[in-house]
Amino acid sequence: MGAALGVSGEFAPTQESTAALLALRCRRMNLKELGWNPELETARAALAGKGWVPARLIRETVINYGAFLADGDEIDVILCGRVWHEAACDADLPAVGDWVMVELGDENQPSVIRAMLPRRTCFSRKMPGNSSQAQVIGANIDLVAVVTDAGPDFNIRRMERYFMLIGRSGAKAVVLVNKSDLFPIEQSQAAAAEIAALWDGASVHVTSAVSGQGLKVLKKYIKKGVTMCIVGSSGVGKSTLVNQLYGEDWQWTSECNEITGKGRHTTTSRELVPLRNGGMLIDNPGMREIQMWTDEATLRDSFADVEALTAECKFSDCSHRKDAKCAIRAAVEAGTLDPARYENFLNLETEIAALKKRSEKRQMAVERWAKRNSVKARNLADRIQLEKDHRGDV
Repeated sequence: MGAALGVSGEFAPTQESTAALLALRCRRMNLKELGWNPELETARAALAGKGWVPARLIRETVINYGAFLADGDEIDVILCGRVWHEAACDADLPAVGDWVMVELGDENQPSVIRAMLPRRTCFSRKMPGNSSQAQVIGANIDLVAVVTDAGPDFNIRRMERYFMLIGRSGAKAVVLVNKSDLFPIEQSQAAAAEIAALWDGASVHVTSAVSGQGLKVLKKYIKKGVTMCIVGSSGVGKSTLVNQLYGEDWQWTSECNEITGKGRHTTTSRELVPLRNGGMLIDNPGMREIQMWTDEATLRDSFADVEALTAECKFSDCSHRKDAKCAIRAAVEAGTLDPARYENFLNLETEIAALKKRSEKRQMAVERWAKRNSVKARNLADRIQLEKDHRGDV
């Protein structure tokens, strides 16, 4: 298998060699090992008789998707117009990890996604920037592993945001305080303890991807049929962990800047990767911007200690800022509530309220446009023209 020389001088596999490794690995996998379950079988039965086959999406590009079939073969598929038009927003479109029903093509016709099967979980964040839409990180994920370190990347407030997103997704959380070989072990352990105190449902471990310390702990979570998603800032060792889990150096890993502690992005696209001993991994490009895509209920659950104090506020509509006899502010002043956690609670509450307002405005705009265009498109040409009219294309 060929490999290209990376900027740092390390050899990186080419796209062809990576595809060959994946194809070789996946020919031994069946539907159950890919994550198939009875609920998906029930959904497939409802579409019986159409000649479509189930597939799991492993990669998304600007023009098509990559997908695994039941026999482990990898194919390229495109999205049919009906599925695209039935999606209320981008987050409803197929994403990496989704199960879909595919009409297989031939040498003259492409394979086409004809239907999406129900998602069991969905890990998403708000799209970066001013958009009010969600960006799906991965679908049907069982476990989200957040990689951080005890050095420059450590940010307890960012961890609170991660926990909120994971809690809403329905997946379980594992946190790896990585690079313990670069920092005093006491520093890494203190960071792990601080993270563990945020959420009882999270498992937190101190690891070193370089030395292999703690990697066995991570492997115990990955079993056949289980899908894990790894997220974290660039340069915290995600790609090195993926390399070790996969058993091949199929991603280029770059060294960190000694001053900033940051590394180059070594993962450039979101992709589902089958692992040697079973299970699957969704690796993501470095994520530093963790904007909220969640709801008020998840906020209350994630800040249960803060929420419990609201019942003691004098006013039921207390904003917890300057209102008189606010129990939350009183707890901060008494030293029983961390001021930084209080501030993060207020900031997240404001973000969620603003997101809800923008989403409502966007929905109103969509509904107005739909009323103005009540004529239904009956064929592809009509759909294309409606889209051009909507965008203002000439």
